[in-house]
Amino acid sequence: MKENSLFVEKYRSQTLEDYVGNEQLKQIIGKYIETNDIQNLLLYGTPGTGKTTLAKIIVNNIDCDYLYINASDERGIDTIRDKVQGFASSASFKPLKVIILDEADFLTIQAQASLRNIIETYSRTTRFILTCNYLERIIDPLQSRCQVLKITPPSKKETAQHVANILETEDVNYEISNLALVVNKYYPDIRKILNTCQTNIIENTLKIDESILISGYKDKLLKELKSPNKSSFKNIRQIIADSNIEDFEDVFRFLYDSMDEYVKDDMNKGIITITIEEYMFHANFRIDKEINTCALIAKILQVI
Repeated sequence: MKENSLFVEKYRSQTLEDYVGNEQLKQIIGKYIETNDIQNLLLYGTPGTGKTTLAKIIVNNIDCDYLYINASDERGIDTIRDKVQGFASSASFKPLKVIILDEADFLTIQAQASLRNIIETYSRTTRFILTCNYLERIIDPLQSRCQVLKITPPSKKETAQHVANILETEDVNYEISNLALVVNKYYPDIRKILNTCQTNIIENTLKIDESILISGYKDKLLKELKSPNKSSFKNIRQIIADSNIEDFEDVFRFLYDSMDEYVKDDMNKGIITITIEEYMFHANFRIDKEINTCALIAKILQVI
């Protein structure tokens, strides 16, 4: 089999010893692995901090059959009824079956409600590991059936050392200043840091164009909002399209956090806060999240 060339996959931790950071959490998971049994787990934290990696470490180090489902792609109740219940109810020669529901915060409310009953029905033979970025999107009855564990990112120093070790293993030359620039820009998203470094390796040397990092979509978006004109909506649509944004929740958070820079009137700040909240809620039920985000931008431009 061809070795994976992507750093994020090639150097994904396979054991707890390799897993970066979260020492207390590693002790908890270590006890599960020793006993070859786990509770139902709900792992949450910011993107790129190792939730999926930890889930895969667990199933790869206990004697179990497991099923992996990315809930951002298969988020409906049919997935729970067909794939999840089908696997949970099937016979197995292993002492345990584990179902990983990655990005479970994308599951519909109906799917989550159905899942809670399946967790109880098959509790003797099947365990569940759910991962999510936003804990508040998981219904309370589902949270109460799981041990909720927060994945905290490793420190910037640990992250930089981890990336440096990978670069050295790949015989890549690098300047500490360049590595620090990427870590400071994208921390705590280790996945983004690794992808950025790999993309900017030229002739076995890490070469970072500082202007590219600084002029990200957020800076361009803020520039348009600070000086709105007739072309602003068109320009922002293009910025979003060109940026290949994966996490639109990050856009919502940025629009809220930077509000003081593009809104002067306190009354308008309140209106925009309510509007952002409404469109964050809408995002749970919209297939095309880019259109939903552009609709929010249009509302904000109307206000300012």
